[in-house]
Amino acid sequence: MFLKLATQSLLNRRGSVLLTVVAMTVGIFVLLGVEQIRHQAKDSFANTVSGVDLIVGARTGSLNLLLYSVFRIGAPTNNISWQSYQEIAGSPNVAWAIPISLGDSHKGYRVVGTTGEFFEHFSYGRQRKLGFTSGKPFASMFDVVLGAEVAAKLGYGIGDSLVLAHGLASTSFSLHEDSPFTVSGVLAPTGTPVDQTLHVRLAGIEAIHAGWPQGGTARRETGKADELAERDPESITAAMLGLESRMATFQVQRAINNYPKEPLLAILPGVALSELWQMMGLLEDTLRLISVLVLAAAVAGLSAMLLASIRERGNEIQLLRVIGAPPAFLFLLIQLEALLISTISMVLGAALLALCTANVADFIAYRFGLQLTPFTLSQSTLYMLVFVVLLTVIAAAIPSLHAYRNAKLSARH
Repeated sequence: MFLKLATQSLLNRRGSVLLTVVAMTVGIFVLLGVEQIRHQAKDSFANTVSGVDLIVGARTGSLNLLLYSVFRIGAPTNNISWQSYQEIAGSPNVAWAIPISLGDSHKGYRVVGTTGEFFEHFSYGRQRKLGFTSGKPFASMFDVVLGAEVAAKLGYGIGDSLVLAHGLASTSFSLHEDSPFTVSGVLAPTGTPVDQTLHVRLAGIEAIHAGWPQGGTARRETGKADELAERDPESITAAMLGLESRMATFQVQRAINNYPKEPLLAILPGVALSELWQMMGLLEDTLRLISVLVLAAAVAGLSAMLLASIRERGNEIQLLRVIGAPPAFLFLLIQLEALLISTISMVLGAALLALCTANVADFIAYRFGLQLTPFTLSQSTLYMLVFVVLLTVIAAAIPSLHAYRNAKLSARH
């Protein structure tokens, strides 16, 4: 009966209740959405690369090196000489090494020059190796292996030809038209920047730039590709290292950072990611604060609506008092009405978030490289919902106490 009375009371004021539910739903949607994106952004970044003990590049900031070598964000300040890379890769403590050469693109997607070790040793998530949905790793000089997103968005398949562009702009007029590449394989989706990358041999990168003019507007000298194709590159952008023993990590890192022939920097990916999240801490707190303020505004509106309704429900309250309802009954009735509105809003907010994540996940992945998983009730989400309930109880205390006091006063008279 208690629940039925509260429900009927809300239905009698359906207009104001509906507006309050909408405001509460938006506040809960923002609160849960910020929390989900925050957690999944961290998971997405953390799962991008695993099994790599050190990343080596030209001396720069550790975050800059991490961003351009792993996440394809930004640009390197300098390159590593091939001779230095070979010396580091040949160290007794180094089990394997993956060279990376950046600088070209195709229709806005980055091109990575590397070797077969990339497909053999690179892993993501929890030590998951790269797999192929079709084709195989590059074999000849002008083979290209596409990330899953590149193949899907541009509609490429095995055997298709494509032309790389000089530079990283989405639209480039400096095309390597005289050296087209042929798709040899398409990688399985990984949910990492690998999906948005084209992978070619270092020899292919060297060949298309053989004799390329500085301005990039004229065609490169013909015949240079065949002459320089199998030569080692002069330099690479960065390298990923896997060590024989984790115990040697700091020893190798110190040796690379003190490398006498050129200024180099070796970073631990996990440590660099921790630095990144420390820098992003202020942004996270700001987003959380904004979401809480939006919710607080909605809850304040709920409190104002209930307070105004009490003044309009004088006859109803008097009738309840006449039939013997104690002041505590009225207090609990207002609290129950607030909790019903809050519960409906939480259900709608969670459903709206689930619907949005399902429909915009592809766009978010394409635009920002962030893989959103379907909304689920995690532990942090449950904490947020408990917080909403407590906030609702506190906000409803004002109109509830007002109804309780009025009932007390009417009893005295």
